[in-house]
Amino acid sequence: MTPALELQQVSKTYPPPTTVTALSDVDLVVRRGETVAITGASGAGKSTLLSILGTLERPSAGTVRIAGTDTSTMSDPQLSGVRAWHIGFVFQQFFLLDHLSVLENVATGLMYRGLPAGERRRRAAEALDRVGLADRMRHRPTQLSGGERQRVAIARAVVGRPAVLLADEPTGNLDTANGREIVRLLATLRDTDEDTTVVLITHNGAVAEAMERQIRLQDGRIVDDTGVTA
Repeated sequence: MTPALELQQVSKTYPPPTTVTALSDVDLVVRRGETVAITGASGAGKSTLLSILGTLERPSAGTVRIAGTDTSTMSDPQLSGVRAWHIGFVFQQFFLLDHLSVLENVATGLMYRGLPAGERRRRAAEALDRVGLADRMRHRPTQLSGGERQRVAIARAVVGRPAVLLADEPTGNLDTANGREIVRLLATLRDTDEDTTVVLITHNGAVAEAMERQIRLQDGRIVDDTGVTA
């Protein structure tokens, strides 16, 4: 089966005045349906790796394949299309628009699909039901708790049924109980859509252990990967 994500000899160096090598010759294969935690100290390259996996940044060298397709020669509009149709993002900050309802916030996840407004709202309502917020869709983000706002952000990320869900510290702004709920929710979503791949960054050991596979970065290199066997 074609991997969901594949990196071959990927490096990322940021140019002067402060030259930084964030990733060095990274090889990585993530299979469809895997749940993966990326860990490591601050500055290890975790966020850079996630950005490259999500085509938000281009590598300085190497090859990035999404579902078998080489993205290295794609134009920016083509990469935008890959993100719109194949990848969902969840961040530590919720990035919700306070002047929109919860339903409207989730519907923005389909803005680049070319769907009519009514269809976007219908799918947004379904996504909110999946994350247990069907009774909050008319609320504004300011009327929700932190855990509820992160569930809205997850609904927005999965409303288009992406093949890959990338999450950057999704529990970082939440208390322990809400953090556990978000991890449980991510696992439930993966179990519902068996081909959905979940890759998240975390500093939380319990969150990492909840994922099937743990990858540890150090100085821009993978130094440990429980998905690799001898």
